[in-house]
Amino acid sequence: MTTIYVGNLPFSATESDVRSLFEQYGAVQSVKLINDRETGRPRGFGFVEMAPAEAQAAIRSMNGFDMGGRPLRVNEAREREARIPRQGARW
Repeated sequence: MTTIYVGNLPFSATESDVRSLFEQYGAVQSVKLINDRETGRPRGFGFVEMAPAEAQAAIRSMNGFDMGGRPLRVNEAREREARIPRQGARW
């Protein structure tokens, strides 16, 4: 599976909306929209998992696509970099 980063989503977008857009390019394994931990509000980005060939076609076609007046930023997701703890943070 390939994980696709989808950024600049309208805050009104649902997982179903995103799934419908990406299903045009093949089977969608999963969709995960990210919410703020404290407020529970959407953060405007998420991730879609698809088979590699279908994911590449979706990335090429969906990058810049206008969704709700916002141009989507779509690319292959990268591994999250290790975060450096803030001074005074409790781990």
